[in-house]
Amino acid sequence: MKTALITGASRGIGYDLAKVFARRSYRLVLISRSADKLEEIRQQFIAEFNVEVIIIPKDLSVHEAASEIFHELERKRIVVDVLVNNAGIGDFSEFINEDFHRISRMLHLNIVALTELTRLFVNGMVDRGEGRILNISSLAAFLPGPYMAVYYASKAYVTSFSQAIANELKSTGVSVTAVCPGLTKTGFQQDVGGEKSNAVRFNLMASSESVAELAVKAMLEGKEIVVPGIINSSIARTSRFIPGSVKSRIVKKMQELNRMKIFN
Repeated sequence: MKTALITGASRGIGYDLAKVFARRSYRLVLISRSADKLEEIRQQFIAEFNVEVIIIPKDLSVHEAASEIFHELERKRIVVDVLVNNAGIGDFSEFINEDFHRISRMLHLNIVALTELTRLFVNGMVDRGEGRILNISSLAAFLPGPYMAVYYASKAYVTSFSQAIANELKSTGVSVTAVCPGLTKTGFQQDVGGEKSNAVRFNLMASSESVAELAVKAMLEGKEIVVPGIINSSIARTSRFIPGSVKSRIVKKMQELNRMKIFN
């Protein structure tokens, strides 16, 4: 039986990723801050898919959380075949007005915890000669993002890091895939104050279910970078030919148009 560890598994893309793996009869290790929500999902998946589900309530923005997860699974002799780094947070504000505690938490969760979990679990995968790492990045990785500067930059790190180690691990039997979705129907918009944005109002977002299905398919095929959606993939491809200052102005204007009620 193969085991998939999924962070940020209590909602959105993380929840739907867990569901995809459950359908494929993986044993699941689900990580999230909410113990109650994880237990609810555990009971649901056991009833619906008849799979083993291990839940570990943990806030990955806290120092040492990643290593605590690793050592707990090590003590239980649970081998992780698939590591899914999905947990992440964003913010919407001018950088000078952002709370630095929020920025620090974002950097730790989006970058440090993802990197640490990868470092902790990848050695065992290499030793066994097989394993898969799936990192959930964002279309934001290809663009500078005024009003979400730190979030966009953190996703650029995730994509660059994923590509680099995918190359390092080429001959080991371990693959690394970064999936870079655009706007997706999750709780993220509410988290960053965008629940009344035009993208939400006019239903311009992909479903988290479709993103999760595509992500797992791409991972199993060993793809390195995947951008769901024709428009999103076109933006990612053409962005490399546009000067950064121009991209930044475009994104800023799009953010302002998307959130007219905030800026008016």
